[in-house]
Amino acid sequence: MAEEFSHNPFAGLSGTGLPSGPETTMPKSDQKAHDKPRKSRGRVDIIRQKAGRGGKTVTVVKGFVGIGLPEKERLARAMQKACGAGGTVKDGQIEIQGDKREEVARILTEANFRPVFAGG
Repeated sequence: MAEEFSHNPFAGLSGTGLPSGPETTMPKSDQKAHDKPRKSRGRVDIIRQKAGRGGKTVTVVKGFVGIGLPEKERLARAMQKACGAGGTVKDGQIEIQGDKREEVARILTEANFRPVFAGG
């Protein structure tokens, strides 16, 4: 019974007489558009906070527009890994333990956001 499903109706066909596949090189006009960096995904604010946190410093990223919770969680995990610190996504903003503004800004820039240092 297993042999009935192993028959391939296309096994006897050959590729002779068929047109060749698409070209592997792009025309120069398409290469320029393809090499162009992706459009910015908007401004996000990076803030260092200490108030109400028992004297501990926390880096907060807020102002995301148009992205959902799963993408924020992916960004938060990448930031935690790069900074070697803990963090969370809370109330639509990403919180990373410690003053890690430079590392967070680099990750956001790589993700095509425009990070801005705001506050103190």
